[in-house]
Amino acid sequence: MPAVQTGQRLLESATEAFAAKGFHGTTTRDIAAAAGVTPGAVYVHHRSKEELLYSISKLGHERTLELVRACASTSSNPVEQIRTMVRDFVEWQSSNRTKSAVVNFELAALSDEHRAEVLDIRRAVDAEFRTVVDRGREQGMFNVPDTSLAVFALLSLCIDVARWYRSDGRLSAAAIGEHHSSMALRMLGAAA
Repeated sequence: MPAVQTGQRLLESATEAFAAKGFHGTTTRDIAAAAGVTPGAVYVHHRSKEELLYSISKLGHERTLELVRACASTSSNPVEQIRTMVRDFVEWQSSNRTKSAVVNFELAALSDEHRAEVLDIRRAVDAEFRTVVDRGREQGMFNVPDTSLAVFALLSLCIDVARWYRSDGRLSAAAIGEHHSSMALRMLGAAA
């Protein structure tokens, strides 16, 4: 199997293992076995188990930032921006629940350097939401006393769906995204 495919399979098996057992409960043997390679192959592609987590987390956060920026660019109206940002972010988190859980809830296992880099990306996501909420407040579209708390609540609404969403549940990822975007606008004091 080509090296690129092996590297990708290792990332996928690490994601599944970290989601199931947590970072500390997962061994490189678990990751290698799930990828169908020898434990030594893990180190051919990644220096350590922590580096695997870093790759997964960094890619996930970069994808989130790209998604949020793309959503924000679809309109200049803060209400429509939040509607799209929350809807698409929640749908992505739901549809990619396993990856989302690892990306968002295993940060403490990263080295200080890697965690700092990932948190910089996370702060950029926060800044995208903050910019839209501030503009909505300035234009009288949002009625919240504290932008920071409002953004914290919005991001929690989006991220925490990975804790409970199930693809065999009563609502689809798209339906949850629509629901949460309406709820987000009500939280901000805007007409949904």
